[in-house]
Amino acid sequence: MRDKLMIIGAGGQGAVCADVAKLCGYKTIEFLDDIRLEKENVKGPTSLLPSVVGDYDIFVAIGDNRIRRSFIEKAISANGDLATLIHPSSIISENVKIGAGTVVTAGAVINPGAVVGIGVIVNTLSSVDHNCELGDYSHIGVGSHLAGTVKTGEETFVGAGAVIINNISIAPKTVIGAGAVVIKDLTETGTYVGVPVRKIK
Repeated sequence: MRDKLMIIGAGGQGAVCADVAKLCGYKTIEFLDDIRLEKENVKGPTSLLPSVVGDYDIFVAIGDNRIRRSFIEKAISANGDLATLIHPSSIISENVKIGAGTVVTAGAVINPGAVVGIGVIVNTLSSVDHNCELGDYSHIGVGSHLAGTVKTGEETFVGAGAVIINNISIAPKTVIGAGAVVIKDLTETGTYVGVPVRKIK
């Protein structure tokens, strides 16, 4: 771990991840962003990524799963060192596996046997119970709860306050709306809302 971190994305997710990075011990935290070029500590557009990988650890702080994946893959292709950011107030069992480029934010809980993929967001006050498997580039929203042995496919988005009961599998690239309750496997990729969930597209 270097003491310098370059964050891709200077929006709200970037601000949250910068706070976590400070608590993880990074001394210098800067950003690349294509829109917010006038913002403090933004050093330039994201096209500069290949030129900074030798001097900084890299973290991609973009909420959109597909875009986050794209930038992480670019960082890996450029031989960048992906940071993993874990807030000190989170509670993580010692036998949890967490992939590179993942952030676990304040108050999140990850219980024994869970496997968290590459580039995952485990957001504020969410919980991931025993033996869950979170696919690469998933996003577990604020205050959402996954019971034991839930498996999410790559790029799954679980909205704020959603609940998934135990032993459920979720198809890749599925979107689960805020406050939804999942009580059966979601085998088809799509957008699901409601209590219990129904597919809307």
